[in-house]
Amino acid sequence: MADQEELTEGARFASSVPARHEPFPLKGCGALDWGMQSRLARIFQPESRRTVMLAIDHGYFQGPTTGLERVDLSIVPLLLYADALMTTRGMVRSTIPPAARVPIVLRASGGPSVLRELSDERLAVSMEDAARLNASAVAVQVFIGGEFETQSVRNMTRLVDAGQRYGIPVLAVTAVGKELTRDARYLRLATRICAELGAHLVKTYYCAEDFDTVTAACPVPVVMAGGKKLLELDALTMAYRAVEEGAAGVDMGRNIFQSDDPVAMVRAVSAVVHESVKPQAAYDQFLRR
Repeated sequence: MADQEELTEGARFASSVPARHEPFPLKGCGALDWGMQSRLARIFQPESRRTVMLAIDHGYFQGPTTGLERVDLSIVPLLLYADALMTTRGMVRSTIPPAARVPIVLRASGGPSVLRELSDERLAVSMEDAARLNASAVAVQVFIGGEFETQSVRNMTRLVDAGQRYGIPVLAVTAVGKELTRDARYLRLATRICAELGAHLVKTYYCAEDFDTVTAACPVPVVMAGGKKLLELDALTMAYRAVEEGAAGVDMGRNIFQSDDPVAMVRAVSAVVHESVKPQAAYDQFLRR
């Protein structure tokens, strides 16, 4: 039964208070649909607006990488400490427990193996299947300056169009070929192209000089790629510098799952990213495991 007329009057309507609307406060996110903002809010912690993604998608082009031979044994115990998991649909369906509740960033491009020209990728997952898997985002490799540059950009824009229909964000992963230099000039070029053509967030490498210009020139969140395995203190230092210079978090794989203590390492990385703990303090935390 509807309220009686006398019960619908009074201060509880707060007519003098403007209606509240709180979009997720992430760079470049304000104009996105609610569903897309909601998915981004799963990946990025609302308090810090940063993320610690755990990247384990290496097998899609290079097979069983060291540390990923048995994902059920090496990675599943880490899921409690990661903000998101970057992986493939095959690994999600075969190995990742649904009850883990970790947001999935789903690898959606692929094709060539490490034995072939890597830039010759195609789309490998439909947005419908990403939705079936409840993916929080999909990831696509973009090879700016690569042999198949235009094709990889087209892969990304097709995903962006589909993502707009389904409310699923697209992570553009900037790939650096053997002939390309990981300097700020190249990274500005690659990340800006991805953002201009619709990517909702971009993953790229860190460079020691002028990385702040890379993040400043990109109108969407930039997530730092972990890259090759480093000493733990060096990896923590790189993560600290990246977020201090504008990165919205990290997407680390080998620097976590190839560590002597992956649980301690992912917790140390999280302290750096979300709490701005200095690298040496985070490393000391790692050593006290």
